[in-house]
Amino acid sequence: MPRSSRDFTTRYGTWAAVAGASEGLGEAFADALAARGVNLLLLARRAEALGEVARRIRNEWGVEVRTLAIDVASPNMPIELAEASADLEIGLVVYNAAFAPVGPFFDLPEEDLFQAIDVNVRGPIVFLRSLVPPMLERGRGAVVLMSSLSGLQGSPKIATYAATKAFNTILAEGLWGELRSNGIDVIASCAGAIRTPGYSQSSAKEAPGMLDPIEVAGQTLAALGRGPRIVPGWVNKIASTLLQRMLSRSAAVRLMSANTKDLS
Repeated sequence: MPRSSRDFTTRYGTWAAVAGASEGLGEAFADALAARGVNLLLLARRAEALGEVARRIRNEWGVEVRTLAIDVASPNMPIELAEASADLEIGLVVYNAAFAPVGPFFDLPEEDLFQAIDVNVRGPIVFLRSLVPPMLERGRGAVVLMSSLSGLQGSPKIATYAATKAFNTILAEGLWGELRSNGIDVIASCAGAIRTPGYSQSSAKEAPGMLDPIEVAGQTLAALGRGPRIVPGWVNKIASTLLQRMLSRSAAVRLMSANTKDLS
């Protein structure tokens, strides 16, 4: 596993693409990669916020940063992403973009539920199929898919979001099994609560084991090459073990219900 910036770029190359990079965890991944000497192609919907992140990272880390302002659910994403990355040798990709409709399933607008599927399920498939094939040809690279502890079992009030995160975990594990012999490291990061603007909007209450974005990004990148899944943070690791191995499925769902009841 790469230990220094030089090791990291030797293993994965000097360019990475991060989807969902305009704030929070995506911005933290961009910082963590720039600190390792990696140039960046950053994707997000909000062009102005994305531009501010790019300017700050250029000034702070001295790496090259390009931006692509796009909705990852757009049908045009394969074409625009291909154009934006045509002259880049991208060796590491992070799919952090997510949409999380909060509330009872039958109270939520149907379009919100389908948007969660488009962003959280279709989006990573398009993203990976656009950027990973050149890695296969080169015989090196890395894939990071952001998942969630909520995807380890049913999670009331975020049922659709949790289901899409389960998809990402299983997708990453399958790709880890397929691509490891091709020199490509794949990992699903099953994070707990993270101090991001998005979390602050949905809940004013700090969750047990909550981590800063830079901690999640750093632990995830450090775990590349060690297996198909990581749960950042010791409290979250204990929670993961409890939810998956010690509780019945019904008890695990009830526990998640207690943790999501204050979401709005």
